[in-house]
Amino acid sequence: MEIKPEIRYLNDMKMVLYDQKWAKKAPDFEVYYMYRGVKKKNGLRYDITVIPPRTLGKEFVKTKGHEHSGNYSEIYIVLKGEAIYLIQKGKGNNIEDVYVVKAKKGNAVPVPRGYSHVTINYSKKMLREANWSNEKCKNIYDLFEKKRGACYYYTKEGWIKNKNYDIVPKLHFEKPLKKLPKNLNFLK
Repeated sequence: MEIKPEIRYLNDMKMVLYDQKWAKKAPDFEVYYMYRGVKKKNGLRYDITVIPPRTLGKEFVKTKGHEHSGNYSEIYIVLKGEAIYLIQKGKGNNIEDVYVVKAKKGNAVPVPRGYSHVTINYSKKMLREANWSNEKCKNIYDLFEKKRGACYYYTKEGWIKNKNYDIVPKLHFEKPLKKLPKNLNFLK
């Protein structure tokens, strides 16, 4: 049985984009594709997301961004292409920590409990990523919709702070894991 992708359209994402002037005039189109539940194993779910290269106005193409229900963590693996993961932690208007991980094929990027995140395809190549998460974990988009995106946007000019947050610390950069850990029990 082939899994049909859930498609994220531009109209689903306009509220989280930096370039609102562009977003108001842009026609609706398919931005990226999510294949959910490709595999299930030991209470964990394996999804695949495909993000074609492009820009959304002045900003590089990205996922809508989400938090996790139930205080679960998640781990991403780059299957093809390159990705930037923006990972943030905070309460409402105040961000306590925000960092970026640049990853290439084979690298893994854990998203710790209590953190929310966005995936960015900044390259000219197709990005194909997978993630493992707890089957009980649900994605919550409310914060990103309310705050019009994550606390930073990645644009052609570089990183730009999202003014809809009150407190945003300086961005710091972390390294990805070289590969996916064999033991994924930390996701339970």
